[in-house]
Amino acid sequence: VAQTPSEKPRSLLPVIEVIPDRCYENPTWKGLYYFFRDLVVYGAAIAGLLLTDKIYFLIPLWIVAGLAVSGLFVVGHDAAHQALFKSKRLNGIVGRIAMIPSLHVFEAWVLGHNRVHHGHTIKSGFDFVWHPVSPEEYQAMSSGQKLLHKIEWSPAGYGLYYARQVWWQKMIWFIEPPKRYAAAIKRDKAILGASLLVICAVLAVVGYAQYDSVFGSLWLLIKVVAIPAALFMYTIGLVVHIHHIDKNIEWHGRREWTKYHGQVEGTTIIHAPKWLDFFLHWILEHSPHHVDMRIPMYNLYDAGQAMTAHFPVPERKLRVKDIVSNTRACKVFDFDQHRWMTYAEADAMRLPAPELDLSSSSQSHKAARTPAG
Repeated sequence: VAQTPSEKPRSLLPVIEVIPDRCYENPTWKGLYYFFRDLVVYGAAIAGLLLTDKIYFLIPLWIVAGLAVSGLFVVGHDAAHQALFKSKRLNGIVGRIAMIPSLHVFEAWVLGHNRVHHGHTIKSGFDFVWHPVSPEEYQAMSSGQKLLHKIEWSPAGYGLYYARQVWWQKMIWFIEPPKRYAAAIKRDKAILGASLLVICAVLAVVGYAQYDSVFGSLWLLIKVVAIPAALFMYTIGLVVHIHHIDKNIEWHGRREWTKYHGQVEGTTIIHAPKWLDFFLHWILEHSPHHVDMRIPMYNLYDAGQAMTAHFPVPERKLRVKDIVSNTRACKVFDFDQHRWMTYAEADAMRLPAPELDLSSSSQSHKAARTPAG
């Protein structure tokens, strides 16, 4: 029986208790199966891209490659949570390899995603993933900043938002990570950099041999590495938007925020078609993953069904009209009234004027209202 608002727990323990033990089973063979299956799909798409320049082949191959990169990323994401295997070492090896096509630094992802995003989901001022601006912040923006915000918070901008705000600023180009994590992040940056250097060098040589020009080398790098990675950025940006941006999801300040607010009410369970789950590994069944990160991706559906039988978790089928509706409605968040606003509503909102000390300036105000004699 679903609980009423007055009965909502503050902790996640009551929610975790309803999840069956079988949802935590993660045999080694199963994690390796999904990892190698995704590698095969990705490899086949890359082989196809190497063999053709015909646009009617390139487009479907790019789509498959982008989705395959997304699938490998989800595998790496599970490994980063130590959910894919019981072995920490195996999680580390598979996770780092799986994240290379998406250009992600494994330990930087662990810090930003596991510790910050999961630890403070939809908490104002802490969670950096699709953090909304207030009406005051929006109105204080320059015209250029408003334009960038409108692009990134539009259906066309999911990938740009993720690439700039999450991947680049929080995973690649942050200045100084906490000392506790700095060495591991530096090591994984080196691993990723060396891997990409080797891959790009091989592709550059192959491209020059195939096209007999430097531009041919550049084209091969764009065709095989850059475009699939860009399509992944768009896919993951859209997916994370679906996870946490919804007309019925409220962001909370630090004092009022609870783990239940963040991990149950701040997430969604979206049932995707089977062909999409083939690539994204049920990651849209997102609430159980936030409730307990130990649940492997292939058990998220069962865990989610156990949760919805006892708690009012947002749940629905994946529909384009819902994505469009939420994207149109959720532009700016009023943290005082706890509601989402459109840009038009934010522009029309009258913000309070600065308070004046009338006792000390009454004479000057009187003089200002009196015409010169």
